[in-house]
Amino acid sequence: MSRTAKIVILFIAVIAVGWGVGKYTAPSPSASIEEGASAGAGNDLQAPPSEVPDASAVPSPEPSPVATEAPEASNTGSEPTAAPADKPGNSGAEASREPSPAATVKPSDGDSGTGDPEAELTAAEPDSITVMVNKQYQLPDGYKPADLVYPDVPFIFSEKIEKRMMRKTAAGALEQMFAGAKKDGVYLAGVSAYRSEKTQTTLFNNYVARDGEEKARTYSAVPGHSEHQTGLAIDVSGSDGKCAAESCFGGTKEADWLAAHAAEYGFIIRYPEGKQGITGYMYEPWHIRYVGKDIAEEIAAKGITLEEYYDAVPVSK
Repeated sequence: MSRTAKIVILFIAVIAVGWGVGKYTAPSPSASIEEGASAGAGNDLQAPPSEVPDASAVPSPEPSPVATEAPEASNTGSEPTAAPADKPGNSGAEASREPSPAATVKPSDGDSGTGDPEAELTAAEPDSITVMVNKQYQLPDGYKPADLVYPDVPFIFSEKIEKRMMRKTAAGALEQMFAGAKKDGVYLAGVSAYRSEKTQTTLFNNYVARDGEEKARTYSAVPGHSEHQTGLAIDVSGSDGKCAAESCFGGTKEADWLAAHAAEYGFIIRYPEGKQGITGYMYEPWHIRYVGKDIAEEIAAKGITLEEYYDAVPVSK
C-alpha cells in the first residue's frame, strides 16, 4: 500500500471516531426542556405561584360579570326589602293611621294650659242645653240659669226650695216624661234638681268630712263642676221615695223605665253602668240630664256617654 493511501485511510478513521464520540455525549435539546419543566412543576417552594402552572387542569376562564355580580346584587337587594319587615310599626297601615280626635284632645288646649288631666276648663256656653259639665269642664264662677222654674211634677218633699227648680225647657220635658211614665203604670218623683254653687260647696264638704275626699269625688262633684248647677239635671226616684239617690234604685221598675224611655223625652242616664273611667262617677241610674231629643236618642242608641258623644277627654278619677 502506498504511503498516500495509508494517510487517507487514517484521516478517514480519525473523522469517523470524532463523529461517533460527539453523537453519544452531546445533550438532547428536548430532554433538557422536559426535565426543566418537570423540576419547575414540582418546586412549589421556590417557584412563584403565578409561574407554576396547574398540570392537572386547563386554566379556567375569567368569571363572567354575571357570575360575580349576582351574589352581590342578591345580598344588597335582600337587605332593603327585609329591613321594613324586621322593624315593627313600618307597615303602611300603621304609618298612615291617624289618631282619633278623642285621643289627641288635651286639657292644655283649653284655658288652663297646664296639660294636667284634672285641669279645669270653663264651659264656653253655659246656657246651652248641650253644655258639657264634668270633672274637667266647670261653669263660670257663681253661674245661675236665668230661666229657672218649678216643674209641675211630684217631689219627695213639699217645700218650694231651689232643688225643686229646673230650667224652663227641661222642666217642660220632665213634665211630659212623668206623664208618660204614669201611663205605663210607673210613678216617678223628683229628688233633687237645681243646686247652687254655694249649696254644692256645703254638700261636697260634708261628704268629704264623712268619707274622705277621694271617695267623695266618686259620687259628688266639686263646686262649679256639678250638672245640677246647670238646671238641666235631676235625681229621680219612685213616688214612695225609697232608694232615693241610692244604689238600690238600680233594678227597680222606675229605673228600668227611665233607661228604656228617658231618651224619648230628651233625657239621658248621665252616669251609666261600666262607664266610670269615662264619666268619673259611679253608676247613678237616678241621675238624668236633659240634652234634647236628637242627642239623647243617639246617645241611648249607641250606648255611649256625653263625653264619648263629644269626643271629650275621658275622666280618670
